[in-house]
Amino acid sequence: METSSALITNDAVTLGLLLMILGAVFYTSNSSNPTLQKFYSVVPMLLLCYFLPSLLTTFGIVDGEHSKLYYIASRYLLPACLVLLTLSVDLREIARLGFKPVAMFLVGTLGVVIGGPLALLITSVISPELLGATPSEIWRGLATVAGSWIGGGANQAAMYEIFQTPDDIYSVMITVDVLVAEVWMAFLLIGVGHRQRINRALKADASSVDHLRDKMDTFSKSIARIPSTTDLMVLVALGFGATALAHGLADVIAPFIGENAPLLKRASLDSKFFWLIILATFFGVCLSFTQLRNYEGAGASKIGTVFIFILVATIGMKMDISAIKDYWGFFIVGAIWMLIHVILLVIAARVLRAPYFFLAIGSKANIGGAASAPVLAAAFHPSLAPVGVLLAVLGYVMGTIAAYSCALIMRQVSAGF
Repeated sequence: METSSALITNDAVTLGLLLMILGAVFYTSNSSNPTLQKFYSVVPMLLLCYFLPSLLTTFGIVDGEHSKLYYIASRYLLPACLVLLTLSVDLREIARLGFKPVAMFLVGTLGVVIGGPLALLITSVISPELLGATPSEIWRGLATVAGSWIGGGANQAAMYEIFQTPDDIYSVMITVDVLVAEVWMAFLLIGVGHRQRINRALKADASSVDHLRDKMDTFSKSIARIPSTTDLMVLVALGFGATALAHGLADVIAPFIGENAPLLKRASLDSKFFWLIILATFFGVCLSFTQLRNYEGAGASKIGTVFIFILVATIGMKMDISAIKDYWGFFIVGAIWMLIHVILLVIAARVLRAPYFFLAIGSKANIGGAASAPVLAAAFHPSLAPVGVLLAVLGYVMGTIAAYSCALIMRQVSAGF
């Protein structure tokens, strides 16, 4: 077993540190101190919840690579929070958002598919020896990044298996994937605080997003009450009960597809995590048609938001910024690739007059999937988290096919090295 060099390897201690960071950020962000208020007007609170845990890993304080906290947060807290955040969702209002969210998502997907080959081509023209690997290793490795950036971990694993990526290259690509994606997440979070200015620059109509947010706010206030212990226990039971049912069904559905539906398996739909997210969201939506939706007044979305921030901290803990110096050639490819993805999204948003919310969620539903899209959506408003989930599900469905196409184009590009 590999021995960790981190100062703290006990996950109980690590969890305590993460929660202390979250508590400090929340406390200071709500302070009446003018200096702190000015600071948080520039630096979003969510960004700090994301960035500060990464410093624990970067400076070797905690073991972000081998910690089980992200797994626990993504498999237990994430589905529970999806149930609680969708408990009061209004699907008719989400439908009123129109075609623009899906259009921005598809443009984001296109940006990943063509961005990889273009980034590889640009890098090969500037400095062919920059990446320090054979052409075959390069495109096979980058194929796994494409899988992750259009769907998620299941799609990334599918690319790894399909193209037989060498293990040493695969480990490098995981690092490139995480760091480039999370740096872009940081920029998106900064943009949340400046969304009105960005919307004006895009000449965007954000009325549909504002209407959904305001309607959910009005509903929440109309049923708001001081939660009793019974209310809190019911909410915990709903969140984790639905999560348990989702886990149980995913354990049946995923293997069944893997053994009996080869076409669906090729699309990575034999992933237990995919079905866990789908089912948890479905259960939350179903509950929203019952009187249980009134538990929003007892704090359903607040508890869900707490779970989301714990997930954010565990995601941030996985990012080791110091890794850039070891694989800077691949990071250059990843940065160019991401830049192409962003440029296409900005052009599309300008043409469609799509608000910044659609641009941000369209990007993260591709790059980050179900673990990141609802987090970013909730940064705009907790009631908007289901929009991120629904688009992320579309990313899972399209991920393997789109990433496969991207990989084939990169193979042709690398053949000219």
